[in-house]
Amino acid sequence: MNHLFVDNLTVIDFAYLDPTRGLVGESWIADVVLGGELDDQGMVFDFSNVKRTIKRIIDERVDHRLVIPRGYEGLSWNQDTPDTFTWRLNDGSHIVHRSPDEAIVWLSSERVVPSAVATLLERELMAVLPANVTSVEINLREDVIEGAYYHYVHGLKKHLGNCQRIAHGHRSPIRIDRNGHRDYDLERTWAKLWQDIYVGSEEDVARRHVGEDGVPYITFEYEANQGEFALTLPEARVYMMNTDTTVELIAAHIADQLKLQSPSDTILVKAYEGVGKGAIASR
Repeated sequence: MNHLFVDNLTVIDFAYLDPTRGLVGESWIADVVLGGELDDQGMVFDFSNVKRTIKRIIDERVDHRLVIPRGYEGLSWNQDTPDTFTWRLNDGSHIVHRSPDEAIVWLSSERVVPSAVATLLERELMAVLPANVTSVEINLREDVIEGAYYHYVHGLKKHLGNCQRIAHGHRSPIRIDRNGHRDYDLERTWAKLWQDIYVGSEEDVARRHVGEDGVPYITFEYEANQGEFALTLPEARVYMMNTDTTVELIAAHIADQLKLQSPSDTILVKAYEGVGKGAIASR
């Protein structure tokens, strides 16, 4: 059998639900290997079609969505409101999510792991690839990050694309320079502060309340051009901003907070949004 490979085909930025970590932002790099017989051009699959077909399907299926493992025992929903579900966490608290169908992915497993998501994508790709392609192997992996990083989730209601979905996220490194020198301690401090965090905007808060379990919750709601979105989270798993939560505003917010702490210092923040992209703010 002949094989064609494409490394670093795409990066999928998404969120998933975990029994302990809660709502987790993630960024996985996708590598693809195709196996099969050579076609009339002497190819397994034309490289020009790899991005056109394979990358498009991977991006459309998982990128900027919330991945939900259907087999998790703590998952429940009401038949009268099928677009809304509740996720029970191991600590006794819960997360409630409501969105259009296109904002989520149902996974046939108890947990979200790279192999389970890869199997889903491989199955869908095999259904659309030409007959001479007899196997698809997808490897989903995290970027190798030297230094501090955090997992965050957010939603951008003003965005015209898929960033408007209320629960999508990223695994992101951060670089902070203070007075022209990299400050690893500050980077670790922010990485710990934003470990598995939802970055919310005050403008989107619908209500704050204490649940029957005694846990304080925050509910975010907004309407975007893809539909209505809502998300309820334990307050302890949320970091609030007074602005929207674009990466540009995130970088500016972190720089502003550091400048308040050290007014006489020069601060530069390089905040990533997933792999190889982000924003820079200096103060």
